[in-house]
Order: sequence, then C-alpha cells, then structure tokens
Amino acid sequence: MNKLHDGVPIQILVDEKLFLKDPNSSDVGLRIIEHGIQLMDEIGFESFTFRKLADRIGTTEPTIYRYFRGKHRLLLYLTSWYWSWMEYRVHVATSNVTAPDDRLRNALEALTQPIHADDVTPHIDEAALYRIVVAESSKVYLNKLVAAENREGLFRSYKRLCRRVAEMISAVNPVYAYPVALVSTVVESSHVQKYFAEHLPSLTEVTHLDADHSTTVFLTEMVFRTIGAT
Repeated sequence: MNKLHDGVPIQILVDEKLFLKDPNSSDVGLRIIEHGIQLMDEIGFESFTFRKLADRIGTTEPTIYRYFRGKHRLLLYLTSWYWSWMEYRVHVATSNVTAPDDRLRNALEALTQPIHADDVTPHIDEAALYRIVVAESSKVYLNKLVAAENREGLFRSYKRLCRRVAEMISAVNPVYAYPVALVSTVVESSHVQKYFAEHLPSLTEVTHLDADHSTTVFLTEMVFRTIGAT
C-alpha cells in the first residue's frame, strides 16, 4: 500500500504470511479491506463475521476466505498495517531532530496521538482503523495461537516499532535496563487510557474530551521520570 508524505510515495509493507492472496491485487481485495475496517469499527471484532462482510460488499464468504484464513488473520493484517504506518510516523516526527531528548519526545507524541483518515488511500480509513486498534488490537496476541504466530514472524512490525523507539530511550539514558518494555507499556497504555476515559472513566484521570492530549502528556512524563531524565 502506498502513502504520500509531501508528495513522496512510501510503501507500507505487510507480511505476506498474513494473507492467502494479496488484497491489494484486486478490486475485491481492496473492498475487503475498506469495508472490513468499516464493519469491524461499527460492530466490533466479536460480532464481525465474513458472512456479514460478504453481504456488505456484495460477494461470497468463499471469496473472502481466498484472501484471509479467517477474521483473526484479517485483524492481524490490519494491526500489522497500523504498526508499520506508526513506524513511518515516528520516522517522520524524528527526522532531522538531533537532540536525543527532543527525538524521544517527538516519538512519544507520534506513538500516543491518533491517526486520521488520509484520502491518498481511500480504501483505508485510518481514523476507523485507529479505533479498531484501541479496542481490539490486544486480541491478536492474547490468545492460544500467539506462540505459533510469533514463530511465523507475524508480529515483526510491532516489534520493529518498539525497538526503534527503545533505541531513542537508550540514547537519552544508555544505562536504563528496560527500554523495550517501557515502549511497549507506553503503546498499550495509550490505548488503554483512552478506552478507560471513554468507557470506564473512574479508572483514569484522563478525560474523554481531552484524551489525546492528556494521554500524551501523562505517558511522556512517565517515560522521562522512569529513565531519570527531565
């Protein structure tokens, strides 16, 4: 999939093991992705089925199964795309920034802010995809298949993103022992805090109306205090 930044095309790579047939190779495949995001955003992963998706796009269940082994693999595909896009956002936010603490602050802002729809790829509603990631992304690894899927390398994009930001933490404090653990905690917490703010507000001081900004402030402060920097 291609994105543009200041007129320069980039490619968002998704591991080929996540699909049986590349959805970018046909109009039907693109509609599976476009309407799959919309439907999953509307009704949630538990209620989402390939039959409902087939009805929406005017095709058959067997057609969708030619692209994806099941809805779990579709969710894996969507989250993998998201993590690769987030890695690109971090790259853009930190390019040409030389001070290690400023690079880290920019990276944390990119990690914790939502993404918005980009009309360069009309079949990807990034805002809806972000909502799916907040609500559903933990389901791709909190299950009995995680060890086998990890051996297949299906979480590479998420790991790569965390390692990239972990290197920035180490640049600020080389002796801090848990940079990857801290980054993955930030990523997951950014989703959990926003989810709590909307649905379980007594579990957080983050407010729903100001969730994006206050989550970034909270997690940035947490990181810098944790690694002993200001």
